[in-house]
Amino acid sequence: MAQQRVTVIRGDGIGPDIIDATTQILDKVGCNFAYDYADAGLVALEKHGELLPQQTLDLIAKNKVALKGPLTTPVGEGFTSINVSLRKQFKLYANVRPVLSFKGTKARYEDIDIITVRENTQGMYSGLGQTISEDGNEAEAMSKITRDGAEKIVTFAYELARREGRKKVTAVHKANILKSTSGLFLKVAREVGERYPDIESTEMIVDNTCMQLVMNPHQFDVIVTTNLFGDIISDLCAGLVGGLGMAPGANIGEECAVFEAVHGSAPDIAGKNLANPTSVILAAIQMLEYLKMADKAEKIRSALKDVIESGDRTTRDLGGEHGTTEFTQAVLDRL
Repeated sequence: MAQQRVTVIRGDGIGPDIIDATTQILDKVGCNFAYDYADAGLVALEKHGELLPQQTLDLIAKNKVALKGPLTTPVGEGFTSINVSLRKQFKLYANVRPVLSFKGTKARYEDIDIITVRENTQGMYSGLGQTISEDGNEAEAMSKITRDGAEKIVTFAYELARREGRKKVTAVHKANILKSTSGLFLKVAREVGERYPDIESTEMIVDNTCMQLVMNPHQFDVIVTTNLFGDIISDLCAGLVGGLGMAPGANIGEECAVFEAVHGSAPDIAGKNLANPTSVILAAIQMLEYLKMADKAEKIRSALKDVIESGDRTTRDLGGEHGTTEFTQAVLDRL
């Protein structure tokens, strides 16, 4: 069997710290990956004069699997979000963001287990029709939803639910106001739901969803929604389990997939051995499951869970006093 090659983008800020920690863990559990390192973000801008060099895109296309640290898109005119560019380039239409409670995180809730499946390429993030009037007093942007795009993402959510033995899929929308775009998404979601009689299908308006997630998050199992709503809801869900440091993300298309830490690059603590690598470790677990290496994924998840629950060499955001290397070593020791 050919050795699996993985494109690794170490990223900016704390990216190299947490990515290097994660590749150590993948090696320790016996994945035997070959890593092809590529630049993106500020590091790429300094070295190559562009945020997303062609050689990086070529490596992702070649290997079809990438593990990515946080990237910084400079704020200001002329810079397109690197993450949005990657999703469009490789048609990574499904953004999968699971949140799972770990004892020891000091989160406000226990026993949370929710997956948000977010459409990744359409809606308000499509970048269509963005204009500002000459006097600067009016701005416009276009939201575009297609039947094909809605059907693909909702079907993806139901297939994921069925594969993982989930009981319920909730379609989140704003069809009461956005009758065209959100209305089409909801109509398609209802049609797709009828094909899965073994799974409970529910629907909820996005503002009520946010309130319900805060009041009674345990009612949710799999959430499927459009791009902007999914971005907001998935961050809210991360807050239920301790923050973005506990939340991974997978961007999945028909040809390839990119797995990432969803938090920012935190340049203020870069290189100081302070960062919690949990988010990108969990993203690597998603990658292993995608590659059908579930046994290795479970070994890492079990080790990580035990480290956090026992408070053994945990980082400051988890209530400990240790750094990235010590936390990583605690996981390695259990493997």
